[in-house]
Amino acid sequence: MLTPVPTEPQALTVPEVMTALRLSRSKVYDLIRSKQLPSYTSGRARRIPVDAVRSYMHHRLEENAA
Repeated sequence: MLTPVPTEPQALTVPEVMTALRLSRSKVYDLIRSKQLPSYTSGRARRIPVDAVRSYMHHRLEENAA
């Protein structure tokens, strides 16, 4: 019998992004409003693509390294 392979989610909720980036709720929404963190709505929930979170983290690391 095949064992299902756990898959990574394609998008995160605002609380999940808050936890992942250790940011406040208002800061996450500020990043969304300023287009630094792209998002979309699914029903009433706001979702942020995992790739967008990774891109944001990579950009911040590059800024701090300079």
